[in-house]
Amino acid sequence: MLNLPVWFEVGTFVVLTLLLAADLLIVTRRPHAPSMREASLWVSFYVGLAVVFGIVLGFVGHGQASGEFFAGWLTEYSLSVDNLFIFVIILAQFRVPRKYQQSVLMFGILTAIVLRGVFILLGAALINEFAWVFYIFGAFLVYTAIRLANQQVHHEDHDDEYENAFVRRAQRVLPMTQEYHGVKLRIRENGKRLYTPMVIVFLSIASADLLFAVDSIPAIFGLTQEAFIVFTANIFALMGLRQLYFLIGGLLEKLVYLSAGLAVILAFIGVKLVLHALHENNLPFVNGGEPFHSVPEVPIWLSLTVIVGTLLVTTVLSLLKSRSDDRKAARSGSAGDAADEVEAGSDEPADRPS
Repeated sequence: MLNLPVWFEVGTFVVLTLLLAADLLIVTRRPHAPSMREASLWVSFYVGLAVVFGIVLGFVGHGQASGEFFAGWLTEYSLSVDNLFIFVIILAQFRVPRKYQQSVLMFGILTAIVLRGVFILLGAALINEFAWVFYIFGAFLVYTAIRLANQQVHHEDHDDEYENAFVRRAQRVLPMTQEYHGVKLRIRENGKRLYTPMVIVFLSIASADLLFAVDSIPAIFGLTQEAFIVFTANIFALMGLRQLYFLIGGLLEKLVYLSAGLAVILAFIGVKLVLHALHENNLPFVNGGEPFHSVPEVPIWLSLTVIVGTLLVTTVLSLLKSRSDDRKAARSGSAGDAADEVEAGSDEPADRPS
């Protein structure tokens, strides 16, 4: 059980709230597409802040708490990067002007924080009352891992269009303008109240956030059952996501093995959850309601090692694969240009002897 000083918990939430408020103020007062330098500085700041928090947590609490935070934060951060693919698709599909994309992303982050906060409270309550929920979380993560692995094996990329029945329904029902009017959701035009396309964009982001929360919360509960760590790890994973979107841009396409890496991580956490459920078992039809004391518990250092190792291997292999593909494409292009030159030369009339 994690017993942290009240001042530390309250201070953490106050600082995080102030940071989010400042981030929101920057977006609302000066909507713009950040430069690479600006985005790099913000991402570095938020990542550094998470690292410092994890270290301080180790001193204020204990090493176990610090390890659980880093494992949870890295897992949630990885899932957040994967989620950026969907944000990219939504913003591209609805042709959101680049200077307003920050506002949309900020809305997405705040919505994700609220939804994940609700799921965390529900998850913590279920875990405290019903230990068997670990079986469900574990099975769900293994299923998600299989789905991601299948996507990787069959080279299934994210759909070019974000399909959502609720969004399609809203598009048919709501009287809507064709043009964006800043970040306004509703305007008056020719005496009529009309919605702007930004409403559909926000609905798309919110519904995507809901799906992301369903995936991410069971994953982090597989690493720690401390609600404080679960919530702070999620907050730190989401902070800076807006700037990361502008920073990595095309790099997302180079992380070709990200789905495979996430599949390994989620499968590992799913198995860890099932083992924990067996160790805490109280289902009457399983082992007579008695725990399996002989089942090993996976230590947090092993979880952290698997997560970090998988992410490193995934990133390195992805970049090597992308570099290899670029070289092949370059050679293919050179060969094609040479063939075109030869063909063009053969079409020229031959010199006639005088």
